[in-house]
Amino acid sequence: MALPENGPDVATGPDVATGPGVAGGPDGSEALRVLHRVFGYDAFRGGQQEIIEHVIAGGDALVLMPTGGGKSLCYQIPALVRKGVGVVISPLIALMQDQVDALRNLGVRAGFLNSTQDLDERRLVEAEFLAGELDLLYLAPERLRVESTLRLLDRGTVSLFAIDEAHCVAQWGHDFRPDYLALSELHERWPTVPRIALTATATEATHGEIASRLKLQDAHHFVASFDRPNIQYRIASKNEPKKQLLELLRTEHPGDAGIVYCLSRSSVEKTAEFLVSNGIEAVPYHAGLDARVRAENQARFLREDGLVVVATIAFGMGIDKPDVRFVAHLDLPKSVEGYYQETGRAGRDGLPSTAWLAYGLQDVIQQRKMIDTSEGDDAHRRKLGAHLEAMLALCETVECRRVQLLAYFGQRSTACGNCDTCLTPPESWDGTIPAQKLLSTVVRLKRERNQKFGAGQVIDILLGKKTAKVIQFDHDALSVFGIGTELREAEWRGVVRQLLAQGLLGVEGDYGTLVLTDASAEVLGRQREVRLRREPEKTRTGKPAKSGASGSSPKSRKAAADLPEEAVPVFEGLRAWRAATAKEQGVPAYVIFHDATLREIATVVPSTLEELGAVNGVGENKLLKYGQQILDTLAP
Repeated sequence: MALPENGPDVATGPDVATGPGVAGGPDGSEALRVLHRVFGYDAFRGGQQEIIEHVIAGGDALVLMPTGGGKSLCYQIPALVRKGVGVVISPLIALMQDQVDALRNLGVRAGFLNSTQDLDERRLVEAEFLAGELDLLYLAPERLRVESTLRLLDRGTVSLFAIDEAHCVAQWGHDFRPDYLALSELHERWPTVPRIALTATATEATHGEIASRLKLQDAHHFVASFDRPNIQYRIASKNEPKKQLLELLRTEHPGDAGIVYCLSRSSVEKTAEFLVSNGIEAVPYHAGLDARVRAENQARFLREDGLVVVATIAFGMGIDKPDVRFVAHLDLPKSVEGYYQETGRAGRDGLPSTAWLAYGLQDVIQQRKMIDTSEGDDAHRRKLGAHLEAMLALCETVECRRVQLLAYFGQRSTACGNCDTCLTPPESWDGTIPAQKLLSTVVRLKRERNQKFGAGQVIDILLGKKTAKVIQFDHDALSVFGIGTELREAEWRGVVRQLLAQGLLGVEGDYGTLVLTDASAEVLGRQREVRLRREPEKTRTGKPAKSGASGSSPKSRKAAADLPEEAVPVFEGLRAWRAATAKEQGVPAYVIFHDATLREIATVVPSTLEELGAVNGVGENKLLKYGQQILDTLAP
């Protein structure tokens, strides 16, 4: 993604590749020491090193990096190197405790201030901040609109401001938060304190809006690759979607943690109940639930292995759970940005994961209706329409899904060989004549009967079905009656869906009646060819996605599958120890150690603390805290 020629410099680079990682200069060397000592890694990934050095030197930065790309280190390490306290603005009040717990487990002095604390708790954190006893302080954006918070920051020493989930400032974005608009004032009140704004998703337009609203036009902009090669993207035609989802979970993800997104609260409840009744452990999450139930279900998802959460898009931002093996959508997302961010919650650990979407005609009709009845002016509706058209283009493409997805973010790529359209290429066929027949039926209904109907009635007419409704309205007397028997009903529904997606057909009213658009005349007048996608007879499923760094199986219950045979029981023993330790401390298992770290320990089987300290992900504090327990677990 490139900014206009007169915009700031943009540094681009891969988001997951691991290089030699020796940072240059005194600041870079200190950053590398912190990376090894605190976090237990010997090398930076992708563009992390350049970003970290830039912020340590006092520069402002705008960072676009995919979920799982290591954004948090880009402000955590500068906060540990620079003098003072790093202030992190995050919209995720419900997750602050887990974020702080994870940092404290690394030996980082972290705290937060938000509305969940009582007065004594807030006073303690404020005192720690003023005494310089914190490395990082997390704040919700609304707290920066409280004068007492601003005065508190004035009295302490702030090393940097990190604005996490920066896309929340985009006014027509999918996660807009009005309180983010006030963050532009940070630079005015603290002009010498560097700012770093970070997001996992942004088109060129959103990128520019973030820079403008946060006054970061003159900051250095770092744009990493948006590719997540460990995620396999698949989009299936809807055919009893809950049953399709159940098959996916049973055949490819038994016992795996995952997220299922639904458009409505009712769908969330029904889908969760359906999964539970079929032996899948699942919980619902939506804004209509009691706050206590919602918090409990989120906490269970973070702390338990193998739990499925069924949710509206209210769930997921900031979820750091690394072993989410699948994200499924039972309804069409409103935008590619939303889809990318939601699917990006799968496979943060770099292991193979699935992004699966069930998509059908009713999705298109429903989304079009929502846009037509949405609040805002015509310009806003046009913007929503453009978002939908881009999402439909991704669903209907006969090319590589990944190529199409990355192109939306301005990134060129080649066919991945791993998405559904690469594994089982769909055909593209000339649908001009079927399109003309369908549009002609809509025309005849309007001209000869002064009527409008939905897709079902139009298709019945084309297929020559003498249903009660067809006979009632005398539609069997129309000249178009029965002219479409060359296609099956499901194929005609695909034609309607794709004509809607291409803007060659429209819908209106509460009942989704079909109407012509300005572009329909070009098809009827034989001035435009219509290319349509024909679904493969049988979509191949179950092929594991390409791996990230470790190349393991997609099933978490088979996370040890590619380990040496003798390492498998060692790995399982370490997982059991981790689960017990996490339960005892009341934290998610990944806060103790990630699977990748346990896999390496199981492979090398260290016999001393020194050998254990050389394993990736074992920093000084964790070595001191858990080292002997691990060695005891490994002992024969």
